[in-house]
Amino acid sequence: MLEVKALVKSFEGFRALDGLTLTAPKGAVYGLVGPNGAGKSTLIRHLAGIYRQDEGEALFDGQPIYENPAIKEKIAYIPDEIFYYTQASIRDMARFAESMYPRFDRERYEKLRELFALDERRPMRKLSKGQQKQAAFQIAMAQRPEIVLLDEPVDGLDPVMRRQVWSVLMSDVEQYGTTVLVSSHNLRELEDVCDHVGIMNKGKMLLERSLSELQENLVKIQLAYPDGGELPEGLEIVHQSATGRLRQLILRGSAAELTEKLNATQPLFLDVLPLTLEEIFIYELGGADYEVKDLVL
Repeated sequence: MLEVKALVKSFEGFRALDGLTLTAPKGAVYGLVGPNGAGKSTLIRHLAGIYRQDEGEALFDGQPIYENPAIKEKIAYIPDEIFYYTQASIRDMARFAESMYPRFDRERYEKLRELFALDERRPMRKLSKGQQKQAAFQIAMAQRPEIVLLDEPVDGLDPVMRRQVWSVLMSDVEQYGTTVLVSSHNLRELEDVCDHVGIMNKGKMLLERSLSELQENLVKIQLAYPDGGELPEGLEIVHQSATGRLRQLILRGSAAELTEKLNATQPLFLDVLPLTLEEIFIYELGGADYEVKDLVL
């Protein structure tokens, strides 16, 4: 299990992580989301053992990650900007990883190389951003990691290659119980692959739950009343809007209980709609304050 306990990290007086706590179960695909500047990349660098925390703990199976080679050799980290030595080819970087990671599987590396069809003799600096991501991915997954940390992992990849990357990852999750923690702004994509979600804001964990629990806790309802119809009291309204008689409500609670309560007020029309992860993200962060606003000139 991947754990963070009361993690604090400051840079020149700026508190990038502020008592953050996280739990990613073994074999989970954990989606880390939040606005720009929330501290996601800083958190991932702690989990990769790159940063030393000011306070708190970053743990894998109860052991500290920082300066712990026995733990770090089980972790693969693919950042948004890929690291490579200036003159290094893909082959050179693969050999470097093989020398550093005892679990590196040369046979698997060759199979992944065939899958991505990159010329391993080419210098990394001459590859496109998408090709660099593919090269980094085939090297990282050849390490046979127990934890895969991904920061915007498929940015720059075409749709076919995005599916290929996710296919390899999900296969490892299913077959080997690999834990994947992924930070991405592509919430639609995360919704397809994640079973746990953590929402960060201003260096704190706003909430973390399974995706199914998140979707059960917020409900989108459209309804219309005859003239004089009113909503019942006691609703926890996160956001509401209206177009003529038609109202759209984002409510906190279970769909069954809210539907029963609203039906008792005899609306002309009532419909429960599914919420996307993007909508959950917006409303959990503060409702209308995070919606796209029109520019008034």
